[in-house]
Amino acid sequence: MKKLIYITIIFLMSSCSNEFLDLYPETSLNESNFYKSDEEFISLVNGSYIPLRNLNKTVMWDVSEVKSDNMDLQPSNTNIEQSRNENFLMSSSSIVHKSLWDNAYKGIYNCNKTLNAIEGSDYTWNNEFLKDRSLGEVYFLRALYYFELGRQFGGVPLVLTEINSQDAVNIKRSPIQDVYQQVVSDLTLAIDHLSKANDVHENGRASLTAAQGLLGRVYLTQKDFSKAESILNTVIKSGKHGLLSNYADVFNPSKKDYYETLFSVQFSESAAELANNFIFFNAPYTSKGEVTGRPNVAIQVNIAIKPTQNLINSFNENDLRFTTSIGKWTGSDEKGGTADYFYCAKYKGPQTAILGWSGDNFPILRYSDILLMYAEVLNELNRTGEAINYVKMVRDRAGLTENLVGLSKVDLGLLIEKERRLEFCFENHRWFDLVRTGRALEVMKALGKDIKQEQLLAPIPGDQVLINNLEQNPGY
Repeated sequence: MKKLIYITIIFLMSSCSNEFLDLYPETSLNESNFYKSDEEFISLVNGSYIPLRNLNKTVMWDVSEVKSDNMDLQPSNTNIEQSRNENFLMSSSSIVHKSLWDNAYKGIYNCNKTLNAIEGSDYTWNNEFLKDRSLGEVYFLRALYYFELGRQFGGVPLVLTEINSQDAVNIKRSPIQDVYQQVVSDLTLAIDHLSKANDVHENGRASLTAAQGLLGRVYLTQKDFSKAESILNTVIKSGKHGLLSNYADVFNPSKKDYYETLFSVQFSESAAELANNFIFFNAPYTSKGEVTGRPNVAIQVNIAIKPTQNLINSFNENDLRFTTSIGKWTGSDEKGGTADYFYCAKYKGPQTAILGWSGDNFPILRYSDILLMYAEVLNELNRTGEAINYVKMVRDRAGLTENLVGLSKVDLGLLIEKERRLEFCFENHRWFDLVRTGRALEVMKALGKDIKQEQLLAPIPGDQVLINNLEQNPGY
């Protein structure tokens, strides 16, 4: 029988606890159980978060940072998939894009299952605010999964209910406009529910401002600047978030920031399924344990990546973000000599676990992103003078205090692009920023990349084209 890949997954769930991270492990629950308490429904909600971990452990790096002008492959890297992605030689057999597709649809499947269970149940919640929080979280997550799919592949199949395998093969790709319309609809519902649930919010979960901020990003992507201006201004005026005085604190896993960070993927050193291994494929491949602090854990040399020299050169010597973002290690090279190696240092927090498990949360939406998106929107609306103030907030924190008064709309637009690159390097924004602003071809060709217009979209995985008769994107 023909089946979409996301129809055949094993549903993953979590057990109950007072801490969100403990509610978020990859453990299973017998699906024959009926949900008879607030806690059981909340556990069902937690399963909708799980695929975000797999998406952001390696996949999103490959399709955003490695593809962009931010990262190169280290000399030890023998990963053919990463090399093809970096050099725009992707095909429908790409394992990276198949993984993205599969994990996103696993998340969507979990969301649909959860919505069906909550909205189709006659159970009376002991705390109705928890019900609103749960519904808001799931609508937010489904929107996020579809937004990532849309930005990568364009139009994709819209699956909004629990369906069987026979129904799945009849669902074809919807136009990208319909995908974004559904994302907006889900985020609107998320905002409605989460606005009633502020008193029961828990750090690490989707929040009202996270839903509003993501909606602003969606509107910006659609170039609906007026709507983006309105919703992003709502986040700014809420007073719930601000910039930390020290940029490095955003990425310190011992502090777990929830003030500047509106939403992040949660990781923990406490167990393998909860941890990330970012530092182990970012550390210089000859550094052994000198960078990672774990000499007993091998660096993943076959997928090792590094910052581009172009990115390194883009930082002003006074930029306080540089040492947090990019580390330098001097040591043995592959020929027995000595060399300087630069690496992504944002996810190099203190590690206490015996094994190679890291607990750095991965930021999806930060307040500095809200400020720079808002500045971009104001500039597009010909309110350049106002926009400068929001760019200045981000630059001041970075120690860059030059006077920006008098910049033209074009010049400010390019400065915002640069500030976003430096502020969010290694946070999986760069490629999407270049595509959104129409600058991807120009920037990548200037670096010698042989990129074509149709390669701004990724190939639909070949198994989906073959088994489900989905239309392939042009050029693949």
